[in-house]
Amino acid sequence: MSREIVQELTFFTHSVIMGLVITFIYDWIRVLRRLFRHGTVFMSMEDFLFWLACGIGVFYMLYRENDGTLRWFAVLGATIGMFFYKVVVRDAFINVMSTCLHKIMWFVFRLLQIVLKPLKCLISAGKTFVLCLGKKLKKCKDFIKKRLTAIIKTIRMVLCKR
Repeated sequence: MSREIVQELTFFTHSVIMGLVITFIYDWIRVLRRLFRHGTVFMSMEDFLFWLACGIGVFYMLYRENDGTLRWFAVLGATIGMFFYKVVVRDAFINVMSTCLHKIMWFVFRLLQIVLKPLKCLISAGKTFVLCLGKKLKKCKDFIKKRLTAIIKTIRMVLCKR
């Protein structure tokens, strides 16, 4: 084959791979959306940043491979890559990955609960101690205040008699 044809085939292959990668990354965003629910504003910001990054990536590929000229077969290649990914993978990837990550997160949280249970008990005991100490200090403060008030009254009575 001639050098130009090989170069065009390489460019087309890179376009197909770019379509696969874009769809794969977006599926990861969809997995994260299943794990952590959030509102429309945050989803819109995610999508905007994703497509901005994709646009920059595609432009960089076009600039590097084809001197920035948009070739329709590059768009066709990216579309074929996205379609191929969707036909082969479909939603199975999202279901499997979200389920696996959910199970892993559940296991990690349970493990943290077990590991941190002594710390929780220690914090609870510390809280009880601080509350008890606070009550004792309040009683001590009230006792001292009463004694000082009594002493001041006694001093006033002595001073007023003279």
